[in-house]
Amino acid sequence: MQNISTCDRKALDELHSTLKVRYSSLQHLKLNLNIARGVPSPEQVELSDDLLSLPGAADFMSADGVDVRNYMGQQGLREVRALFSESMEISPENLVVDGNSSLALMYDCVSHAWRAGVNGGTPWHRVRGGVAFLCPVPGYDRHFSICEAFGIRMIPVPMHADGPDVEFVRDAVAGDESIKGMWCVPKYSNPTGATYSESKIRALASMRTAADDFRLFWDNAYWLHHLTDEAVQIANVVALCEEYGNENRPLVFGSTSKITFAGAGLSMLGSSRENIRWWLRHASVRSVGPDKVNQLRHLRFLRNSDGLKALMQRHKELLAPRFGIVERNFRRLLEGTGVASWTQPKGGYFITLNVLHGTAKRVVELSKQAGVTLTPAGAPFPGGIDPTDSVLRIAPSSLAVDDVGQAAEVVAVSALLAAAELRLRQLAE
Repeated sequence: MQNISTCDRKALDELHSTLKVRYSSLQHLKLNLNIARGVPSPEQVELSDDLLSLPGAADFMSADGVDVRNYMGQQGLREVRALFSESMEISPENLVVDGNSSLALMYDCVSHAWRAGVNGGTPWHRVRGGVAFLCPVPGYDRHFSICEAFGIRMIPVPMHADGPDVEFVRDAVAGDESIKGMWCVPKYSNPTGATYSESKIRALASMRTAADDFRLFWDNAYWLHHLTDEAVQIANVVALCEEYGNENRPLVFGSTSKITFAGAGLSMLGSSRENIRWWLRHASVRSVGPDKVNQLRHLRFLRNSDGLKALMQRHKELLAPRFGIVERNFRRLLEGTGVASWTQPKGGYFITLNVLHGTAKRVVELSKQAGVTLTPAGAPFPGGIDPTDSVLRIAPSSLAVDDVGQAAEVVAVSALLAAAELRLRQLAE
């Protein structure tokens, strides 16, 4: 394929005609494929089907003698906290295991801070001029939705391959007391797959902030979700914050949503002891305890850290081929065209496709018309506004392996066609 950005008018006309024919042939396939969100495939969910028969009618006591059928136990079963403690690198005493959604825990933390403040601080709804959050971009749209729900001002932070622009962050938090939080997906980030370097995590842990109640919302959603044989490790933000005297700064979230059952898993919150006491105090008003039957069910199924790692290996075996198919199709169709670049993540659930500036919305539209649904263009940015209209999130996990190649081809051809259309308009001006 020619480089579209350097084609003359005649060559571009010919290429545009060829692309229209190819696109039309894809439309005639009448596909109905969705790569909008990082949903586990049916094969992945089936890996945990044994959960449906656990823990069993006669198995309702924890190792500590807790009857899981009853109330209480707000922090979660200790043996379950111990199970996740090793991989999350947070002591069981500083860990909460709750319901199925880590996003719900994030929302609740913002809500508690908004209503009552953090550890005796001013309630965020009373902050003069309003509260702001730092938002690395491209980022996770559901984080931004929480901010929107509370009217929190969002400040975009440029993302690099090794994490956010920490100089930008340092300058922002040092002089603005209204900045109360920062969203972070530190490992296999959504959607770029970027992993924060130790130097950047250290900078976030140590930097001076004008707000005493500034919090790192550390969404470690993909901490075990490797796609290669390299199990990438990141620095322990909790330990580093303790080292620099900012032990209350991190709120670390995780879940089994993409490990066991997405709708019936477990979520985790880890932090300082003071922060955990703060969360438990407010959570006890909202609930008299989590679903401990489900916690015991997960313990019986996963057993220990080795069982957890073995399950994640099976996930990798199902996921990695799908990502490989997308990569091969993008390389075959887009390499050398000057139209697009894409990430090659070592883990997580997403590939970021960077298309020609000004064409992302058109690519989404063309893909939809050819039977492939993408996340809306702009979703990885606050307010859904991508200033360059060029970033797309690709989530191949839920498709059958045989369908992934067709979906990737539709997206690639749509990117080429959108670029050719734009170039023709520019030449006509």
